[in-house]
Amino acid sequence: MTDFSILILSAGYGKRMQDLTLKTPKPLLRKKNKTLLENTINFFHEVGCKEFFINTHYLHKNIELFILNNFKEYPISLVYEPSILGTGGAIQNIFNYTNIKKICVVNSDIFWKSDNKLDVINFLKNYDEVTHCKIMLSKEKNFLGLKKNKGDFNIRNGNVSNWINGQDINIYSGLQIVSKKIFNNSSNNFSMYKIWNDLIVTNNLQGSFINSKVLHIGDKRSFDNF
Repeated sequence: MTDFSILILSAGYGKRMQDLTLKTPKPLLRKKNKTLLENTINFFHEVGCKEFFINTHYLHKNIELFILNNFKEYPISLVYEPSILGTGGAIQNIFNYTNIKKICVVNSDIFWKSDNKLDVINFLKNYDEVTHCKIMLSKEKNFLGLKKNKGDFNIRNGNVSNWINGQDINIYSGLQIVSKKIFNNSSNNFSMYKIWNDLIVTNNLQGSFINSKVLHIGDKRSFDNF
């Protein structure tokens, strides 16, 4: 499998966690004796990631100290955002700190398990062939934690389209492969959903399904029930 770098999105306020994030950034919330961030780093290190980037903003010093105390031997670069850039802006910005032309991006609130490894490895097998962006989706029955009452996308012949009412509910799993060339945005703060929608119009958003169950720690209830 191709060596890859990954960006762990960690800048947000975690407002849906309510009081849990008043003094602790969401990536450092602890379950099963490990933080969400620790779980993500260890999982992708085992899968074969060679380089990590972590964007920060809210309570960024806490994350910096955590990495220094626990992962100083790992190839991790912290990128502080003085103002939150949004998911799209954060990914666009990360290419200012590296010469790579493509990067994996993962949300920090997915609790990855050993059951997910084969699916993630299979998702990454075609890393070199991703020309624009590829996202990993989960079917509703496999998506645990914070639930939605509508879908995000649909997939046909490997190409992603927007979800239409009445279709099966498929949910973004929190993992994608992104090429630098898809960014040409004059704005600094924007959502990745805007980029995805533009790519759908030109038939350049690829996708595949994860077969194992995905645990999304998206709000306080999902955190408490995990």
